[in-house]
Amino acid sequence: MTIRNRLTLVLSLTFGVIFILAAILVYVVFYRMSERIIFSELQKTSALSAMFYLEEDELPAGDHARIRRQFVESISNTDVKVYDADNQLTYGNGQLDAQVTPEVLDQIRRLEQLHFKAAGYYYYGILYADNQGKFVVVVATNNVFFISQSNQLLLVMAVALVAGLLIIFLMSFWLSRRAYKPIARIIKSVNLLNADTLHQPLPLPDTKDELYELLHTFNGLLHRLSETFVIQKNFINYVSHEFNTPLAAITGNLEVFVQKNRTPAEYRDLAGTLLGHVAYIEQLMDNLRLLAGLHPTPPQQTAYRIDEILWSVLDRIYLRWPMEKSLIYTTLDVQAADKLLAHGNSGQLEIALFNLIDNAVKYSDGNPITVLLAELPDGRVRLTIQDRGKGIPAEEVPLIHQPFYRGRNVGNTAGSGIGLSLAILICKQLAIAFSIHSDEGRGTCVTLTWAH
Repeated sequence: MTIRNRLTLVLSLTFGVIFILAAILVYVVFYRMSERIIFSELQKTSALSAMFYLEEDELPAGDHARIRRQFVESISNTDVKVYDADNQLTYGNGQLDAQVTPEVLDQIRRLEQLHFKAAGYYYYGILYADNQGKFVVVVATNNVFFISQSNQLLLVMAVALVAGLLIIFLMSFWLSRRAYKPIARIIKSVNLLNADTLHQPLPLPDTKDELYELLHTFNGLLHRLSETFVIQKNFINYVSHEFNTPLAAITGNLEVFVQKNRTPAEYRDLAGTLLGHVAYIEQLMDNLRLLAGLHPTPPQQTAYRIDEILWSVLDRIYLRWPMEKSLIYTTLDVQAADKLLAHGNSGQLEIALFNLIDNAVKYSDGNPITVLLAELPDGRVRLTIQDRGKGIPAEEVPLIHQPFYRGRNVGNTAGSGIGLSLAILICKQLAIAFSIHSDEGRGTCVTLTWAH
């Protein structure tokens, strides 16, 4: 059953149950109030009948005539009986005597008034004291009119129930279709999504209701999925590009080498070349496994000097960027040599520092780069790498930890988006505090702090 049909059915059933309960309450109240009115009128008629029959000899003729007129008007469809102290019928007829038993008359004398229902009639009796003695006056009327009114009320409520159910069904159907329209639009929009359009959020409704919250949350999920697809695509591009170079070199060397016989020295040179390419591939695999969290920090924690790792990395940077060597200004401001001693995986740290300084040179746009290794007042050692290049847009800074993510302002600068995220992961594994501050167009400052 669809949501629309379920909503229509629930609303119709809810209205039906509420209406039936309300109708029962109305009928019960009507029934009881009507009986109360009937007994009240019978009480007045019984008192009027007692005065008409028993006070004729005591009242002035004018007053008795007025009572006669009232009596005649009130006894329509009403039976009146007056009994003396011996339960003998003094006035009235013998109709309906079967219900007015001596026991009932005695009860009326004891209670002075009594009302009851029997055999389709309503009875009301009172004890009336007169100079001739104490009499019991009993009046009775049938319930034909009351039953007729009750049946008419039931008919009206039945018709109202059927009409109400029909109206509420139609309104529920209309409301359910109207309420379902935004959901239908969402379903249509979701069905149009694919891997290339995940970055496009679904339109949000103007109302700040639960549907708005649902769409807002779903758009957040789409954004994360889109980022995942971008990372996957960048990963494939990175792997294919980085592995293609050494594999092409290996293939080319082997194709050239097999064209003729070679000397042992040439075999050794080829083996060395191939081993170098294989080592590069292994390094790439290690970086990818480390980035994916599949290659945990080795259990052995060796001691290393931070400055020695830094000089080694700078040597590699100078080889990679010989023209920018003069732009790199390095300062060492640590008085105690033991402060430069740390424990961890020096190979991973070297990868992280190389990536960070390499990024600084790559995106410096020819501006100076400052590398400062200094001791803080609390004894900790901090490495600061400051460039004055492109910088990172403020809204993209939280995204730099994502593998293969590249900023929108990198332009044609070559890169894979793996260096910075890998450096952040390595610092985390080595318990080195990492922070980055960047202003687009003004440069980036990265700090690494070792805790002693």
